[in-house]
Amino acid sequence: MARNLVNLEGVSKAFDIKKLLDEVFLGISDGDRIGIVGRNGSGKSTLLRVIAGLEPPDSGRVTRANAIRVGLLSQVDVEDPSATVRDVVLGDKPKHEWARESGIREIFNGLFGGHSDDLLDRKFAALSGGERRRVGLAKLLIDDLDLILLDEPTNHLDVEGVAWLSRHLNQRKSLAVAVITHDRWFLDAVTDRTWEVVDGQVEEYDGGYSAYVLAKAERGRQASVMEGRRNQLIRKELAWLRRGAPARTSKPKFRVDAANELISAEPPVRDGNELLRFARNRLGNTVYEIHHAQVRAGDKEILDDLYWNVGPGDRIGIVGVNGAGKTTLMRMLIGEIKPTVGKLITGITVKPAFLTQHLDELDPTWRVLEAVEEVAHHVELGNGKELSASQLCERLGFDRESQWTPVGDLSGGEKRRLQLTRLLMDSPNVLLLDEPTNDFDIETLTELEDLLDSFGGTILVISHDRYFLERVCDRFVGLLGDGQLRDLPRGVDQYLEQREAMISEVAAVEAPLKKVSNAAQERQIKKDIARLERQMEKAAEKLSDLLQEQESAAFNHERLLEITAELEVVRTNQATLEEEWLAATLALENQ
Repeated sequence: MARNLVNLEGVSKAFDIKKLLDEVFLGISDGDRIGIVGRNGSGKSTLLRVIAGLEPPDSGRVTRANAIRVGLLSQVDVEDPSATVRDVVLGDKPKHEWARESGIREIFNGLFGGHSDDLLDRKFAALSGGERRRVGLAKLLIDDLDLILLDEPTNHLDVEGVAWLSRHLNQRKSLAVAVITHDRWFLDAVTDRTWEVVDGQVEEYDGGYSAYVLAKAERGRQASVMEGRRNQLIRKELAWLRRGAPARTSKPKFRVDAANELISAEPPVRDGNELLRFARNRLGNTVYEIHHAQVRAGDKEILDDLYWNVGPGDRIGIVGVNGAGKTTLMRMLIGEIKPTVGKLITGITVKPAFLTQHLDELDPTWRVLEAVEEVAHHVELGNGKELSASQLCERLGFDRESQWTPVGDLSGGEKRRLQLTRLLMDSPNVLLLDEPTNDFDIETLTELEDLLDSFGGTILVISHDRYFLERVCDRFVGLLGDGQLRDLPRGVDQYLEQREAMISEVAAVEAPLKKVSNAAQERQIKKDIARLERQMEKAAEKLSDLLQEQESAAFNHERLLEITAELEVVRTNQATLEEEWLAATLALENQ
C-alpha cells in the first residue's frame, strides 16, 4: 500500500496583496509523478517551497510522514560558493565507498560524462549556471530521498541530458517526483498526474501534458466558459498531438475517440501550401545555399565540407551536443562569421532576424510598449494577417498594464519575451531562433507556436525543448560533434540513436586500450601496496622504539616531552599509511 508522504489541507499563501495559494487541498504519495504547470508568477515555485517546508503557509496545515526525506532543486543557488563539487554532491563520503556504487557512477556519467577529479575539485562559485543546475540534480539523485521537488530541472540540459534524466527517473519507481517545467516532452515522458496552478487554486488532472491538454479542452467545452481564443489554441494543440510531426512516436494513446471528435472540424495546424506560396513571394527561390564550406570557431573545426540548402518556407530544427557548433552555424548564416573554405550564398530578398541568448540590446529605461514600437507600430505575419505592437505584446504575455512597465523592472523571462516581440515587429522573412523557449511558461510557448504557425517565411530553431522542436519544425538536422551535418528524417529519435551508436563505437575502440591501461594500473597498485606495507612496518618499528625510550626517560622531563611529540607524529603518519593502504586494496579488488 502506497504511503502518504505530504498533505496540504486548506493551505493559503500570499505575498504582499497577491494571493498565490487559496485554501489548497493536495496530497503526494510514494511513487507519484506530478507535473506542475501554470503561468509565470502563478505560484508554482511557492507551492514547491511550501511542500518542502521552506515556506510556512499563512493558513492551513502541511503534514508530512514520519522520517520522510525531501529534496528541492530550486532556481536559486543555496550552496556555499567556496565548496567544491565533491563537497556539494558527495559530502564526506570517501571515494572508495561511492566509486564502488554503480548508481552513483551512472548519475555522474549521465549528467557530466564522468567523475574526474578535475570536475570534483572545481569550486561551486566557478561553475556556470548550467553546471550548477547539474550539480544540484546530481546531489538530489544520489541522496536517499523519498520525494524530490524539481523547479525547471531541464533548463541548461541538452536533448540527450533531458532524455537521460527521464529514463533515470522512470527506473526509480518508488521515488515520488513533483516537477515544474516548460518542457512538455519531459512532462509526457515522466509524469502521470498534472497540477495546474491558476488564480490561487490547483486544478488536478490525470495523465501527463498530452492528457492535461485533452482534459482541459473537454472541461472547457462542457462548461462553455473558456474564452474563444484560448479554446482555439488548445484545440489546435490537440490537432497537432494527433497529426503532428513524424518524429513524435509517443503520441497519446488514450481517449482517441474523444480527441477525434474534438478536432474533427479543425483545420490543419499549418496550411503548408499557402505558407510556401507566401514564402516564395517574399523570399524568392533561394534562402541559403552552402557549398563545400569549412567552418571554424577559433582553432576548433566545427564543420567540414558542408553542403546544405535552406529553402523558402523550410522549418528546420537543429539538434546537437553542446559545443558542436549549432550557434556558430547560425552566426555564419547571418554573416557574423565567414566560412574559412567554400562559400555561402544568401538570397537577395532574405531579411533575417536572429534571436540570440543575450539581452544586451534592451535599454532598461524603455517601457515595454515603447521598446516594441521603437522597431515598428504594426507587423505583417503573412496571409493578410497584421498585428499592432500592443496586440503582439498581448499575444506574448504582456497585458495592457504591463506594457507600461520599465524594461529594467522585468524578469529574465519577460525580457526574453520582449526580445522576441521586437524581433517579430521588424517583419523578418527568415527567423533564426537560438533557445527561444528559455524562461517561457507553457501558455506563452503555446502562443509563440501559434504565431510561428502563421509565419510564412523560413524558420531555423536551436532548442533543447523537444516538444517545441517537433511542434514547430518539419525537418531536422543534427551536429554530432564530428564535423558533419546530418539530415534526420525521423527527427530527434534518430539523433539520439546516432549519438548512442557513436558513443558505443568510441567505447569499442577504447576498450582494448583501456584493458592495457587497466593491467598497467593494476601493476602500479600492487607496487603501491607493497611500498605502503614496508612503510607501515617501519612506522610500527619506530613506534615500538619510541615507547621503549619513553619508559626509560620517565625521569627526564625535557626528553619525555620530545618523545611524546615524536609519538604523535608517528601515530598520525601510521594512520595515514593505513588509510592509503585500505584505499589501494579496495581499488585492486575493483580492477
